[in-house]
Amino acid sequence: MANRIPRTPVREQNPQRRATNFEEVCLGYNEEEALLEASRCLNCKVPKCQGDCPVHIDIPGFIHRLAEGDISGAADIIHQDSSLPSVCGRVCPQESQCEGACVLGIKFEPVAIGKLERFVGDWAITHSDEKEVKKAAPTGKRVAIVGSGPAGLACASDLAKAGHEVKIFEALHKVGGVLVYGIPEFRLPKEDIVAKEVEAVKRLGVEIETDVIIGTTMTVDDLFDREGYDAVFVGSGAGLPRFMGIEGENLNGVFSANEFLTRTNLMHAYDAEYDTPIFAGKRAVIVGGGNVAMDAVRTAKRLGAEAVIVYRRSEAELPARVEEVHHAKEEGVEFRMLTNPVRILATDDGWVKGIECVEMELGEPDESGRRSPRAKEGSNFTVDCDVVIMALGTSPNPLIKSTTKGLETNRRGCIVADENGVTSRPGVFAGGDAVTGAATVILAMGAGRKAAAAINNYLLD
Repeated sequence: MANRIPRTPVREQNPQRRATNFEEVCLGYNEEEALLEASRCLNCKVPKCQGDCPVHIDIPGFIHRLAEGDISGAADIIHQDSSLPSVCGRVCPQESQCEGACVLGIKFEPVAIGKLERFVGDWAITHSDEKEVKKAAPTGKRVAIVGSGPAGLACASDLAKAGHEVKIFEALHKVGGVLVYGIPEFRLPKEDIVAKEVEAVKRLGVEIETDVIIGTTMTVDDLFDREGYDAVFVGSGAGLPRFMGIEGENLNGVFSANEFLTRTNLMHAYDAEYDTPIFAGKRAVIVGGGNVAMDAVRTAKRLGAEAVIVYRRSEAELPARVEEVHHAKEEGVEFRMLTNPVRILATDDGWVKGIECVEMELGEPDESGRRSPRAKEGSNFTVDCDVVIMALGTSPNPLIKSTTKGLETNRRGCIVADENGVTSRPGVFAGGDAVTGAATVILAMGAGRKAAAAINNYLLD
């Protein structure tokens, strides 16, 4: 019976070896392993996994097809709701979404839904020439998409399928947004996965122009008035880093995780053939406990530094994925919990030489439900390091807000939009991190798809 088959383990690089390279850590399932794991699914009549998926993929449906050996059929089912299955299968927090709701997980281990989605998505990439591109008849309507991250790609894909003429404007020289600049190569291969998922969007007829900064190169008003677009979707992400405001943050050797990861990922700083300046130091302290902090600390480790996570709460409150924390520990990353920086210490010539911290203890839960950390008086101590990387979250770039009249934003600088991406400016829709602040790929993709449906209704009214 399905519930008696143990969860199929996934092959991974050896921790000692992978800590020295940028090759993908998780090697995924082969066909035999995928079919075995798919056979564990109970095919529930009321699939809680589907309800907890932000884009509501028919999970039992695609797994049932896969278990029968119909990989093409499984891919068709996934693609009804997801534009980026190979990406989401790698980086989404399945343990707190679909897998977290799996009924099998009550008494046994849940079905490895994410790994199965990845397998099917990768199969679809390698067999893309066999699939016919299906689109509605042209509507004559034109939509501009600002940003080529997961929200923009998902929105563009759905609108193109609906028959609209779609063009994406990307500020950077590479397409993919956070998928190319924020997530390390060892978690998400750029050429083998991201670039090929982008090609699938292009095959729908979507045009993409890079090196266009909306708010500088042209404005949202220009897209309507000069370029003649009928609607605009803003999926520009959240790339403005946050800092603590403590003494020493302006020293040489202090970076935001955003800058550190962008230099590494987008500018190939890990590749000796690229002349990209980056300094990981001999001992790097990464401040934060989310997925970005794990990406930064594991990147610093691969660049040759002793790598340390400093986090003000306990391990139980770490917001990062359990899998990423596990991988970081396997790779030799040091974790210092209940620790909070108060000052960065300088050498005589203005470089980092250490970080002064205090010990923390947990008090009552805050508005998020997590217990609030508070400093222990007189517990100050120093952690020696020559690099400090702040991974404390990001906010949207204020450029679009400051150059678009009538576009309402909140106190965090996020665009105000309803659940369908409708903003205060007629014809302008928004979704993803530009609206929510930094979140997950699947949530951004879901927002892009909801906005696409709203834009389609707006255009055809």
